[in-house]
Amino acid sequence: MPSYRVTLAVGALAPGATPDAVLPEAARLVAELTVVEAKDVQLLRGVPCAVVRFEAPSDEIAEAVASHATDGLAATAEVRSAAVTRRDGPRWTPLG
Repeated sequence: MPSYRVTLAVGALAPGATPDAVLPEAARLVAELTVVEAKDVQLLRGVPCAVVRFEAPSDEIAEAVASHATDGLAATAEVRSAAVTRRDGPRWTPLG
């Protein structure tokens, strides 16, 4: 099954949310729909990002998983942008 990852650029935190809650919440949301392979925090162009790698049988389902994570994470933090990529050999190919 192909690997995908959703990269969520994080902005302001919701009232009462802590920075260390963002990544586990993003991974939990993805895990509601599919298998989580890995999770990490990255700083991309100065913006903190929650990155969750997961399995999906198709690009369409991967997009749906990413949308679920993006929508659900809004209760914890502002999501400035979300990008979904598919693992193609050694590369991550953007969807869309």
